Amino acid sequence: MEAVEKGDYMTQQIPEEELIQRIIEGDKQLFTVLVDRYKNKVFGILRGMGASHQDAQDLAQDTFIRIYRYLPTRREGSSFSAWVYTIAVNRMRDFMRQQKPVMTAVHTGLEQTSGETPEKHVLNKEMQREIYRQMDQLPESYRLVLLLKYTNELSYEEIADITDMSPTQVRNALYRGKKTLKKQMERKGGLSTYEAYSK
Repeated sequence: MEAVEKGDYMTQQIPEEELIQRIIEGDKQLFTVLVDRYKNKVFGILRGMGASHQDAQDLAQDTFIRIYRYLPTRREGSSFSAWVYTIAVNRMRDFMRQQKPVMTAVHTGLEQTSGETPEKHVLNKEMQREIYRQMDQLPESYRLVLLLKYTNELSYEEIADITDMSPTQVRNALYRGKKTLKKQMERKGGLSTYEAYSK
């Protein structure tokens, strides 16, 4: 039993490019490691773009099927995370074209911090959801760069690859998106939560 657990741990430590190469060469079981590394972030992007919980689960599954299928054609040395998010974003756009999505609040998974009362925790979670509701009002280009920057901590260059913008356009969209979101939150009275979130 200990040997199995140690093997699982070692598998989790394999560098990404080596992991990808081993999957391409036929070690298909390792694909579950890639899925584990990216499933929460892919799900978060899909939810942030407006997919319902169930739709986001289905779209995430479809995204990983496509990643597996096209993995051998990926350009070696390019950002794998940006490639993954590009597939997820394109799948969501296809879905949105097929049907009008139902905009829902995003579960942000905020954990209760030490010293925080249950009442304050509930209030903070609700304010965080309000930020996402307000993000739904933004143009897609602003919403997407905000999601990619703050939920996945990607660089301007990686976001540019995903959105087909230049890094300068990404920087401008991020600035304008934050400014617009701040104004919307000011009107809602949730500015302090916005400022904590956008640091």
